[in-house]
Amino acid sequence: MPAISFQSVSKTFPSPRGTLKALDNVSFDIQEGEFFGLLGPNGAGKTTLISILAGLSRATSGKVLVQGSDVLTDYANARRKLGVVPQELVFDPFFNVREALRIQSGYFGVKNNDAWIDELLDNLGLADKANSNMRQLSGGMKRRVLVAQALVHKPPVIVLDEPTAGVDVELRQTLWQFIAKLNKQGHTVMLTTHYLEEAEALCHRIAMLKQGQVVALAATSDLLKAASSNVLRFKLDAELPPALAAMARVTGRIVQFPAHNALEIEQYLAAVREAGLQAEDIEIRKADLEDVFLDVMSVASAEAREAARNVAHPSDAAAKATEQLAADAAAA
Repeated sequence: MPAISFQSVSKTFPSPRGTLKALDNVSFDIQEGEFFGLLGPNGAGKTTLISILAGLSRATSGKVLVQGSDVLTDYANARRKLGVVPQELVFDPFFNVREALRIQSGYFGVKNNDAWIDELLDNLGLADKANSNMRQLSGGMKRRVLVAQALVHKPPVIVLDEPTAGVDVELRQTLWQFIAKLNKQGHTVMLTTHYLEEAEALCHRIAMLKQGQVVALAATSDLLKAASSNVLRFKLDAELPPALAAMARVTGRIVQFPAHNALEIEQYLAAVREAGLQAEDIEIRKADLEDVFLDVMSVASAEAREAARNVAHPSDAAAKATEQLAADAAAA
């Protein structure tokens, strides 16, 4: 039985133009004990999917199960199995940290778990803040409390929605060490993050969402193996000409090109020299998850544009299909 099962989940919202489809027939399973990554650009539908999983929003169609419990028809059991760390900082300002964790335990019917609360406080660097009022904590400390609240009832399935957004390096390292420890103990983890190096290091499998649809789903190692090229990376002393920039990923002075072979590398560098530019700190590296992610997103965007063109101009698409059939017949 999967830890989490999304079955043909769709979600629409009313909009000024009619209907906005936030999720479009999303289906995948997360297995017991897996560390699973859900990636996508802003607006892809990640948080909407998590809201449905947590019972905060209702799917327009489809079904979501947590260890076999339907989040709609068996909400209490499904929610008891989940620990959800939301993206937003939500807290009760009237209690100190320990009181907040005890109250959260009570929501799930868990009593006398001060030993576990102490362990959470220690592992998340909150021990010296246990008696501090929530209003007195920094943003990073409040984020740690959210994680502790999600784990206080010892859920078998942990869902982290951008847990390290806007936090310092120390918290990121502390959090991942603790979550990795829980995962090794058998907890299932579902993570959304924009820090792709985190996902690459932590996640066994990854799904990528684009405009509410799953556009990639595979083991992290398989995604990296399927990368079509290495990456040529260098610094420039001026801007690339538009024709070259269209083929590159440019971040400030750093330029990166996909490099399938030595000939392509030489062609890119020759084009840079012909443009009168000086390349510095040249290196060739293996593609990482960020490269794979950008490739997948660009392909998905191109396919969406092509589909839109076919819908907008069905006669053109039909004409092209007819021409292809005629060409195939002539060749035969």
